[in-house]
Amino acid sequence: MDKRTLYDQFHRVESRISSMGADVKEIQEKMDDLIEENANLQIENQHLRDRIDFLTKEKEDAQKQEPEMSKSRLNLQKLYEDGFHVCNVYYGSRRLNDEPCVFCIDVIYGERDRKN
Repeated sequence: MDKRTLYDQFHRVESRISSMGADVKEIQEKMDDLIEENANLQIENQHLRDRIDFLTKEKEDAQKQEPEMSKSRLNLQKLYEDGFHVCNVYYGSRRLNDEPCVFCIDVIYGERDRKN
């Protein structure tokens, strides 16, 4: 092998190594960007999970605070929805055109603290 051939071969190898170095550097930069993006997404995901947990707990607390209606009030509510008065003024009479009745609504939903 003469010196010229050896020099040309060395130059080709050097070019390939330089090209591979540039490729490795480009891949490394892309990988750094992906790692940073992944970290940001993990943080955002954790914040979203925390927010969902907070809202779920808040909703459960709100549901626990609102007392449920007794069976008797539920029965009155069903009668009222079926179109009948449940108040002591018009009890048992039909509500014309399903008009609302303040007295009935007060009987069904008013003051839940009193004994049922």
